[in-house]
Amino acid sequence: MSNSFPNDVIDIGVNLTHTAFDADRCDVLQRAATAGVASMIVTGTSVAASRAAVVLAERTGLYATAGVHPHDAETAEADWPDAIASLAASPHVVALGETGLDYYRNYSSRAAQRRALQRQAELAVAVGKPLFVHDRDSGGETRAILADYRDSLVDCVIHCFTGSAEDLDGYLQDGYHIGVTGWICDPRRGAELAALAMRIPAHRLMIETDAPFLLPRNMTPKPRSRRNEPAFLPWVVAKLAECRGEEVATLARRTHANAARFFRIDVASGAASDVPGHLRSPDV
Repeated sequence: MSNSFPNDVIDIGVNLTHTAFDADRCDVLQRAATAGVASMIVTGTSVAASRAAVVLAERTGLYATAGVHPHDAETAEADWPDAIASLAASPHVVALGETGLDYYRNYSSRAAQRRALQRQAELAVAVGKPLFVHDRDSGGETRAILADYRDSLVDCVIHCFTGSAEDLDGYLQDGYHIGVTGWICDPRRGAELAALAMRIPAHRLMIETDAPFLLPRNMTPKPRSRRNEPAFLPWVVAKLAECRGEEVATLARRTHANAARFFRIDVASGAASDVPGHLRSPDV
């Protein structure tokens, strides 16, 4: 398989401020550009991580989210909603989150997770930006909470979807978008998602790496490191295209258009820009 796209794509969820990238972040950005990744949404998972994501986005011409991950809901600063609201004013911040519920790890109490999700949904409505949502094993609670804000949200994406057919049908019924990661490349954990891939409408589908996590297990040869990075997005797209019976180039174009529309961004394909939107590699 080719390690690059015939058309530029957008990685809608990458944890580029993670310490896993501290030693070679510039090289990671360059490899992504070489692989055909035109732009990325750098994920904010805490106040500190969201600030770092905004700074990185400003330096690289990318975009960011600002939010508090369910893992961090209980340990977040008392004034975190004010901090996130302030960051959301940046033109580089294109969504609120990553927020949601994670009842698989339960690193924060479920009550704290629910409060954090509700507050970030309120912020998303207030600032008029999409919501970037994490849902793992919440048993429908994430969707139930979002229902109170559904008609007021400008948009919502269920990032790194790993749920059931019932979960997928519910989120699609509510009008949300679906983000697909390398989870689909895992023949064991991703089998259900692979079988559901055809049910996601083409105009609701987006792609992401969630790097440094979820290294695609279909990569050949396998990397020496288990760290995922945006340059590996072609493997996710190839598997997703296979599951949907589509051409890779077609899927790449569609998901690019979907991401640009969803996040209200203008990614100038094929040429670097001094405005937010197109990947460039300064000394970061």
